[in-house]
Amino acid sequence: MNIIGIIPARYQSSRLPGKPIIDICGKPMIWWVYQQAKKVIGLSEILVAADDEKVYKVCEKLSIPYIKTSSDHPSHVHRLLEVAEKKQADAYVCICGDEPLIEPKVVQAVIPRDEDALVPILVRGVYRELTSPTEVLDSGNIKIIVDETGRALALSRTPIPNPYKTIDFSYLKTVGIECFNKAALEFYVNTAKGSWESVEDIMMLRFVEHHIPVYFTKVISDSLSVDTQRDLDHIRRRISDKKL
Repeated sequence: MNIIGIIPARYQSSRLPGKPIIDICGKPMIWWVYQQAKKVIGLSEILVAADDEKVYKVCEKLSIPYIKTSSDHPSHVHRLLEVAEKKQADAYVCICGDEPLIEPKVVQAVIPRDEDALVPILVRGVYRELTSPTEVLDSGNIKIIVDETGRALALSRTPIPNPYKTIDFSYLKTVGIECFNKAALEFYVNTAKGSWESVEDIMMLRFVEHHIPVYFTKVISDSLSVDTQRDLDHIRRRISDKKL
């Protein structure tokens, strides 16, 4: 299968302006993500989906392949579809541009099998166990319930399930690595938000609410998305320690 890895790089960020090119131990964030993405087995090509001249210049300087996309997209899925309209592939793997320590094996977990080429609307994701009460209560962590096949049954920013009868279970959260075929991207962009998604603001619910199967694979990961200055400081320390 022809599978393209796409690293969305939106320049404007309300909390960390210029996030894709912010410095981390001498290199821009997007460079660190690209280095990790290059280690992934199964990707035919890796592209940064950039929306600003400043990101273009950094990619050119560091020999990172990129494609120009609009700065007006309301979501990363819209940006992925723009790439899909320019670059034909069987599937597109979205690799978060703000996770400089993302593990290659986590990305590989969403790469579809040959038989997935027959799925009309292909949507894949990954999840991990939450390890602390703070993570469980954090509404930024999207909690998930899956069945024995990995199909998503429910997603929420509130802790689910509720430990009413037992505490003998682990809370699970989604990790920001996703895989779509073009039909899935088109469905998302051309379908209005449902009532559940409108409340929770979780993009995968657009598929779940329309009974489209979304399958998740369990991974082990300690990657951190950089959303705040505190996250950035933490990542800088971790990368600095690895380089020593």
